[in-house]
Order: sequence, then structure tokens, then C-alpha cells
Amino acid sequence: MSVVAEERRPADVPVPTRLWGWFKNPWGRPRFLVLITWAYVVWSIVPVLIAVQFSFNETRSRTVWSGFSDRWYWGDPVDSVWHDPTLRDALMQSLKLAGADVLIATPLGVLLAIGLARWHGRGSRPSNFLMLFPLVTPEIVMGVSLLLVFTHVFTFVGTGTPAQILGHVTFSISFVVVIVRARLFSIGRQYEEAAADLGASPFVALTRVLLPLLTPAIVASAAVVFAISADDFVISQWLSSGGPTDTVPIQIYAATRAAPLPSVNAIATIMMVSTLLIVTVGFLTWRFFTRGERRAGKATEDFGAFNLN
Repeated sequence: MSVVAEERRPADVPVPTRLWGWFKNPWGRPRFLVLITWAYVVWSIVPVLIAVQFSFNETRSRTVWSGFSDRWYWGDPVDSVWHDPTLRDALMQSLKLAGADVLIATPLGVLLAIGLARWHGRGSRPSNFLMLFPLVTPEIVMGVSLLLVFTHVFTFVGTGTPAQILGHVTFSISFVVVIVRARLFSIGRQYEEAAADLGASPFVALTRVLLPLLTPAIVASAAVVFAISADDFVISQWLSSGGPTDTVPIQIYAATRAAPLPSVNAIATIMMVSTLLIVTVGFLTWRFFTRGERRAGKATEDFGAFNLN
């Protein structure tokens, strides 16, 4: 059939007409969607690549390329990331907050997701709504609210690293719940029920059956929590006590208000690469544990399982 159609196509069709036919494509998927997608990808990535490029600039300029150099990573004895204590401490603080957030928010979010998914009594729907509340609350509002709580109510916390960790856990735990809960509704309850029929206790069914099945969602949620915590600015800024509690986003913001050096690009590149590595590891782990599975529903159905109506 395709050979006949190919023979009937006129050989003298102009090239612009052929290109317009490929772009229009009335009998297939619209080509302009692909073009819009790639245009958006290029629009998003090119500025980041330019910033990464100038982190390797040989001179202090962030607009004129002078040659490749590792000066702003460790070559410069004063202003490089390796030798500048301010940038180095900010990098360690960001990684510390992100790591602590993952260690605290991930297990709490998993337990909360299981509890909300298995709770069908009175108060379950308001609890589901309150769990989603941090996702829709403006971050500036949450930052100011947490600052007031830690300085006027729980004064023993104050500002600094403990307050920043608590703030990051507060707004990131909802992401864990959403991801793990979607996984819970996709796998169903048949595996737990089968384990119970075989004599397993609820604790054994939880630890030996349910949690292994939730491993892809747990790893994915941990990667997401690390990424959003490492890049957070608002809550970290409001709960910072200055000095060693400043994170990389705070230092970048402070540097852009003066005369920033390419070392700012360098530390931003390090944070970006660290975040991409964590997210890539999470994605590959998710792909490994979910190989061979078939999606039985849609994301809208998983989200609709929150029963907010």
C-alpha cells in the first residue's frame, strides 16, 4: 500500500510544499507539538549551559569568554569555591540540610501515606486536605509563619540549622506522601491480603510485602526531596541566622546584588550537578524496581484516590 502511494506521488512537488505537508501532517500526530516541546527544552537549557560555561572562564568576566580554566573551582587561591570559606560553608550547609531533610521527611512521609491510605473513618478527608495544604501554600507565607513560630512560640528552636531542617521537612513531607500514596493505590491491597491469608501478621505484611513494593516510590520521593531542599531559598533565608547557616541559594542571591565572580557560577554548577546525580540515581532505581510492570491506571486516578470530594 505504501509502495503504491509512493509511486503515485508526483516527483515535481516543490520542497516547501513537502515541508509544509510534513509539518501539517493531517493524518498523524501533529508535528508542531514536537517543535514546541523542543523549543521549550532549548529555551530552558541554553541559559543554564551558558552559566555553566562561564564558570570555567579564565578571567573574572561573566559575559566575555576568555578561555577554559578551572580557576573558579580550585585554581584561584582566594576566590575559588575550594578556597573561599564562605562558598565552601554554604555548599556544605545546603548538602547538610538536603541530607537531613531526606532522612527525616522520607520515613515520616511514607508512614503518613500508608496511614492516610488505610484510614477510612471519620476525619480522613480533612486529614487528606491538610496533608496537601503545604503544596498550595505560598512559600513566602510558610517561611514567615515558621519564623514567627520558632521565635515567639517555640523559642528554644530559634533560627539556624535546626529551624531550617524543621522548615524543610514541613514543606517537603507532602511530596513524599503524594508519590508514595500514588504507588499504594497503583499496587492495590491484594498483596497484603494474600500475605494475611498465608498467616503473616500486619507487621510482617508491612515490612516484608508492602515496603518492598513501595521501594521505587520511596527512592523517587527521596530524590525529589533532596532536589527541592537543596535548591530552596525562601524558607532557608527566613530561618537562617546568618554566617555558617547561609545556603548556596542565599549566597548566590547575595552575590548577584554586588559584583559576582564566576565562582558563583561554579558553586551553582556544583549544586546543579549534585542534584542531577541524585535525581538520576532515583530515576534509575525506580526503573530497576518497576521493570516488567504495567500501568493499570492513570495519574489522575491515583490523585483522585485522595477522596477530597
